[in-house]
Amino acid sequence: MNTLSLLKMPSSARTAALGCDYLSVYTPLDLNVGLDNPSLICNAYNKRMTINYVGLFSGSNFGSVAYGLKTKLPGLFLFGFHFNSYGFFEGYDEQDIPQGKFFASDIALSAAWAMAVDSNFSVGLSLKPILSQYESYTAFAFAANVAGSYLSNDKRFAASIQARNIGAQISTFDGTRESLPFDLSAALSYKASRAPFRIFFEMNRLTRWHLRYSDPLSPEVTTDPMTGEQLAKPWYDGVAKVLDEVARHAMLGVEADIKNVFFVRVGYRYRQNVEMGANDRTNINLSGFTYGFGIKTKKFEFGFARRNYHLGQAPNYISLSFKL
Repeated sequence: MNTLSLLKMPSSARTAALGCDYLSVYTPLDLNVGLDNPSLICNAYNKRMTINYVGLFSGSNFGSVAYGLKTKLPGLFLFGFHFNSYGFFEGYDEQDIPQGKFFASDIALSAAWAMAVDSNFSVGLSLKPILSQYESYTAFAFAANVAGSYLSNDKRFAASIQARNIGAQISTFDGTRESLPFDLSAALSYKASRAPFRIFFEMNRLTRWHLRYSDPLSPEVTTDPMTGEQLAKPWYDGVAKVLDEVARHAMLGVEADIKNVFFVRVGYRYRQNVEMGANDRTNINLSGFTYGFGIKTKKFEFGFARRNYHLGQAPNYISLSFKL
């Protein structure tokens, strides 16, 4: 069990369109890469700003703002503000008597720093104090992300490993202390020479192998109703189960580059597809599929994405990055 869901939500349109939690790629314009993966903050982020907005479900929304700054200290800093507004709710007491409306939200500040170890390796750290306010209840937590990245000399290949949401609740809603959504993950991207597209791949939840749930309608061992003999599933079902477990950790995305100005992005999250898909055969299961586009000029970079969580909901993401 964990709290403070804001820590698990990407705000970047590019990241959302590619179906990932964060990206491992060198980009001198998009601060969102460094916001989610501090080891890839680069000097080109100095005096650049990014603004992100996500329209969530039933009037709630999520967003972030970040700014890059070069100081006299080694490395470069990135400062951000994140918010998750759940909107207004009707309050009632135990006797079902209306108590008026109340507001619920999460907010977080972030300070990230990165430094190059050499021409290929870099490390980064981000710190986040988070405050949740639900009616008269509040909770406060402190989280940190630690990341390391490798970047090839030609910038076409990048790989990162990141430990996210290291920390704990400092104060709780009702005295029950919950864990933060810790995640150890690895990501990479690759663009072949002269290829018009780049491939992104991520494996998350590396500290927990079993992500699939036990289906009571499909037990591992069944019983013959006539003889009472236990019948195990065939061996190939075991192989399929292992492949299914691996796939639930994986995310895959592709970004097509049209003259380095217009970008088309698609992504796929297998776990979301199999867990959030509807059993209604009249509808195509698009849960876990993501898509979007981006436009880049010398002055700004704009991105839009749509992320299909399940049949009924697909939030829209908007990102804008520019130099002040």
